[in-house]
Amino acid sequence: MAINRASIAKQLVPGLNAIFGMEYGEVADELTPLFETENSDRAFEEEVLFTGFGSAPVKYEGAAVTYDNAQESYTARYTAETIALAFSVTEEAMEDNLYDTFSKLRARGLARAMGNTKQVKGADVFNNSFNSSYAGGDGVELCSASHPIVGGGTQSNLIGSGGTVDLSEAALEAGLVSVQTCKDDRNILIGSNAVSLHIAPGEQFAADRILNSPYRPGTADNDINAINHQGLVPNGYFVNKRFSDADRWFLKTDVPNGAKHFVRAPLSTKMEPDFDTGNLRYKARERYSFGWSDWRGYFGSTGAG
Repeated sequence: MAINRASIAKQLVPGLNAIFGMEYGEVADELTPLFETENSDRAFEEEVLFTGFGSAPVKYEGAAVTYDNAQESYTARYTAETIALAFSVTEEAMEDNLYDTFSKLRARGLARAMGNTKQVKGADVFNNSFNSSYAGGDGVELCSASHPIVGGGTQSNLIGSGGTVDLSEAALEAGLVSVQTCKDDRNILIGSNAVSLHIAPGEQFAADRILNSPYRPGTADNDINAINHQGLVPNGYFVNKRFSDADRWFLKTDVPNGAKHFVRAPLSTKMEPDFDTGNLRYKARERYSFGWSDWRGYFGSTGAG
């Protein structure tokens, strides 16, 4: 249904002091710190894990050398979704509106709506990261104690016992050790390190004290804050207002191909008149996908709550 004059009755006459609701700030970009962004030229993108070799054994004198196999493991698929929103305005409403409402609605309203959708979809990768109904290419959720590996057995990227520890100095230290001792599918250390901490708004105060205090927070002695002193979280912390669990927190690592964002078609807008009605129609559209390939890109905890 088109926006008509009845929908904007107050905007057809002079005397309004303000029209509010479209002056809010732009939707903040909380995705860039979380995702690697790449362009896509297909309906879907696939990324496959290719495992290397295991540790080399001793070759005894006169014995044959041991052969090993490198092989493909699981595949992560990213299927582009089309996101679009439109509105139309009657010819009479355009002519009689006194406050230039529709140019703002086109420029700001559509941009905010499209931007919010993208932020929500990106955050949902992490909101669903402990949910077994949202399995990745290896058949389990992003944050799991049972990621299967080609070499046999499983590995975990949960922080603390069962991934249910609140953010604290001790918990963050344990998470950093887990990141540094992470192994590949052939049980060889990969040399990974943490890059940044990602939290909901309620954890920003604790995160600031833990990461940025030169001395240990909440203690009476003058021991140094080892996390801060060694620079173990070099990019600091990032707040994501769309994390649905206030206690949930994640450590992003320097492992490549973790959480990915593929852009199939960037945001575009169109405007066209309808010949029969005279209505003006406005549309915004883009195509993209979110997901993850290598679970080693993130270690997480749901918190104790």
